[in-house]
Amino acid sequence: MAEEVKYYLGTGRRKTSVARVRLVRGSGQITINKRELDNYFPVERMRGKVLAPLKATHQLGKFDVLVRVGGGGSTGQADAVMLGIARALRTAVEESETVLRQGGFLTRDSRKVERKKYGRRKARRGFQWSKR
Repeated sequence: MAEEVKYYLGTGRRKTSVARVRLVRGSGQITINKRELDNYFPVERMRGKVLAPLKATHQLGKFDVLVRVGGGGSTGQADAVMLGIARALRTAVEESETVLRQGGFLTRDSRKVERKKYGRRKARRGFQWSKR
């Protein structure tokens, strides 16, 4: 009889990025789209953002993190992964919710790009005006 693996799921979103996070008890391996964390996010600030919920709850090295993320750019993806990890940690470790809430890790950043309007060059900027 096969042993059932216990895992915790969390979904994170930011701008147009969506991250599906799976936490499994393990050695602390972090894999994003089948690549290592350092390989996927070469910028230190992005890696720090991804690891922040784990550091705040003192769970760094206790869970293996498997992430599938798509859409948007690197900033949106890093924030989406952070929110997904925080939501999965909330279900995995019951007493971590207050720490995550106070750190702002469970708050969804709802800002998105404003759509372009007709008669304008961008969302709000008008076309350049020439006197002559």
